[in-house]
Amino acid sequence: MRILSGVQSSGRLHIGNYYGAIRQFIQLQSEGEAFYFIANLHALTTVREPAKAEEFTREAALAYLSLGLDPSRAILFRQSDVREVTELYWILGTVVPHANLERAHSYKDKVAKGISPDFGLFAYPVLMAADILLYSADVVPVGKDQVQHIEFARDWAVKFNLTYVPGYDPADPEGKQKGHAPGILKLPEARLQESTATVMGVDGQKMSKSYGNTIDLFGDEKEIKKRFMSIKSDSTPVEAPKPTEGSALYDLMKVMLPPAEFAAADATWRAGGKGYGEYKKLLLEAFHTTFGPARQRREELLRDPGELERILQDGARRAREKAAPLMDQVRRAVGIS
Repeated sequence: MRILSGVQSSGRLHIGNYYGAIRQFIQLQSEGEAFYFIANLHALTTVREPAKAEEFTREAALAYLSLGLDPSRAILFRQSDVREVTELYWILGTVVPHANLERAHSYKDKVAKGISPDFGLFAYPVLMAADILLYSADVVPVGKDQVQHIEFARDWAVKFNLTYVPGYDPADPEGKQKGHAPGILKLPEARLQESTATVMGVDGQKMSKSYGNTIDLFGDEKEIKKRFMSIKSDSTPVEAPKPTEGSALYDLMKVMLPPAEFAAADATWRAGGKGYGEYKKLLLEAFHTTFGPARQRREELLRDPGELERILQDGARRAREKAAPLMDQVRRAVGIS
């Protein structure tokens, strides 16, 4: 099984990135051939300062490694180091219906939040599809808001194969039946971790760098404490039961606390008698218990920047070795070999 996913390097990584994606990546690296990339090309839709682009890419790599990614088992690389992805992006884009991009949920949501509706943001799903299809991924772990993009990737792979592979039948994509040809582009499957697909930010919206409502994984301790204590809550009295629906604080406890600790917190939450401040302190303690070792590991990695670059370069080399044969097929199929 080939697994592929990535995290956009558009800012410092936060707990939403971990619980919504990276934790799953770490678990999956022992289940198959894992490809994890830092999506620094995608990040250009919002990061326009070169120094920041480099810094955020480095921070993402440090986060992956600090949190447990093993470069001897998984391939970690910068998206921009595999130039074949931009070539496939263009070729794939020539068969993508404009209407598909117009109805992309992520695009409409970001524009509604005030992000500039430029071409990069509009065509984002095509580059994401190229990221996936270039490595013939079987499984793509994603958050709930990205499932539509995996569906697009599957649809566009089918359309490419129908256009350029004589004998291809969508009902038999691997060409197992007589007279059928296997597709060049493989159809990926999304893997969604339902319980943590959407992690709430401090303001009650989905946690996102775009919304400024994150809690950084490797931020300053004082700032982290400030963020936890600023989690949105209502005016329910201390002695009263607290509402569970629409509560960012409750949702974060459900995600971050171990099962036994959450059960105890849930019981007092529903019974009343504790103020919101006590639950925020409980979350802060859980944060340091969970991420303390990773924060220490990051400090160790920072002392050897050459090793970090070596890991990324080696990952890019291994990724390109996997990508090259498929791109040879694609070029021959479309007549530009």
